[in-house]
Amino acid sequence: MKVYFLTLGCRVNQYETDAARRLFLDNGHENADTPEEADVCIVNTCSVTGEADRKSSQMLRRMAKNNPNAVIVAMGCASELKTGEVPADIVIGTREKNTVVKLVEDFLASGGKGSLDHKTSHVRPEVSKTDEYHDFGTVLSPEGTRAFIKIEDGCNNFCTYCIIPFARGRVVSRDEGSCLKEAEFLVGSGYKELIVSGIHLCSYGKDQGKDISALLDLLKKIDAVEGLERLRLGSLEPKSMTPEFISGLKRLKHLCPHFHLSLQSGSDTVLKRMNRKYTTAEYEDRVNALRSEFPDMSLTTDIITGFPEETEEEFNETIEYARKLKFAKIHVFPYSEREGTKAAAMPQMDMSIRKARAKRLIEVSSALEAEFASSMIGRDAEILIEKITEKDGGEIAEGYTANYIRTFADLDGRNFSRGDIVKGVIFGAENENCTLRFP
Repeated sequence: MKVYFLTLGCRVNQYETDAARRLFLDNGHENADTPEEADVCIVNTCSVTGEADRKSSQMLRRMAKNNPNAVIVAMGCASELKTGEVPADIVIGTREKNTVVKLVEDFLASGGKGSLDHKTSHVRPEVSKTDEYHDFGTVLSPEGTRAFIKIEDGCNNFCTYCIIPFARGRVVSRDEGSCLKEAEFLVGSGYKELIVSGIHLCSYGKDQGKDISALLDLLKKIDAVEGLERLRLGSLEPKSMTPEFISGLKRLKHLCPHFHLSLQSGSDTVLKRMNRKYTTAEYEDRVNALRSEFPDMSLTTDIITGFPEETEEEFNETIEYARKLKFAKIHVFPYSEREGTKAAAMPQMDMSIRKARAKRLIEVSSALEAEFASSMIGRDAEILIEKITEKDGGEIAEGYTANYIRTFADLDGRNFSRGDIVKGVIFGAENENCTLRFP
C-alpha cells in the first residue's frame, strides 16, 4: 500500500506527519511521492486561521478528485473541529493520530474504498478537561540535518482569538523518559540539531502540578545527550521567562540563542481583549533579561493585525513597539475569526483593513530583518549546512546560524557535506540573509 502525506500548519503538525509516515513504513507500507500514485492520501489539517481551515477542506476535496480510488484520510485540528460532513473516508482528528495505520487497515479490510463522494459524518468533541499524551515513540525527520521532539500537547490559556485549546484539548505532557529516549535516538542517527516543541511548550509538566522548572529540568537532560551539537526551543510564553529560567537556559551548553516569544499585539488594550496575561512592559522586561544573558540572540514573534475593535492608534502602538524591541522577524497574521471563540462574538473589522495593516507590519518586519542581518557583519558564526547547490562551477552551502539567520557560503573547493557544522566570519548581508567567509 502506498501512502501520500500532505501537512498544513505548524511544526507540531509536521512532527506528527513524520510520525505517521514512520508508522506506515514500519508496518510494511510505502511512501508515495504524489497523490495520484497513492492508495491512501492523508491530509494533516490546520485550523489556526479561517484560511487554513478552508485550505484543509480544499486539499481533501482535491485529493479525492485527482485520485478517486484512493482512501482519503483527514487528521489534525481542522478535522477535529468539524461538525457535519468532512470530505474524507476516515476522520481522525487530533487524539487518534497514533492509531492511523490500524484505522486505515481496518477500513480497507472491511471493504471500504475511495470514491468521488468521500464524505464522513463527524461530531465535534467537547474540549477535554483531562487527557493522556498520545506517544508516537521515536520519530525520524526527513530533513536529515535537524529534528523535532514533541514533548507536550494542548493548551489551557483560552486566548479569546484562539481555537487551538478546542482542537487540541488541555495541556498534557510526554513522559520524560520517552523524550530522552527519542533525543538519544535522533542524535545517534546523525542529527546535529534538536528542536524541542509543543503546542504550549512552557506548560510542560503543568498537568502534573509542576511549574516552568519541569521544562528546564528536561532541557538540561537533553542538553547532556552525548553527540548533540545544537538545541533549539519552539515558541515560548513571555510570563514563563523568569530570572531562574533564563539563568538555567544560559547554563545549557548547546542552546541556540534564538527565542520566539509570542506577542500578538504591542498595545496593552488589545492584549487585554485577547486575554493575553501580560503587558507590553512585562514583555519588554523579559526580552531585556534574555538579551542581558544572550547579547547576540535573535528575537522573533507572532503578531495579529485587525483584532476586533483595534483602532488605528492601537495598531500604531504595535508598529512602534515592534521597532523598539527590534525583532529579528515578525510572523504577521490578519485576524481570522474562529467560531466558538470569544473574539468571534466581538464587533469585527473589515478584512481589507486587517490585510492592509498586515501589509504595513510585514514591511516593518522586512526592515527589521535586514537590520538584524547587517548587525552580524564582522562576527564569527557557525552554520549547519542544510543544502549544497552548484553555482558558476562551484558549490554554495546554505544553512542557519545558531541565532537563526539564513546564511550562504561559497565552499571554494572545501569538502563539506550536508549536515556539517562549519565556522567562518559573516562578511555580507542582503535583506534578511547573510554570507559567510571561511578563514
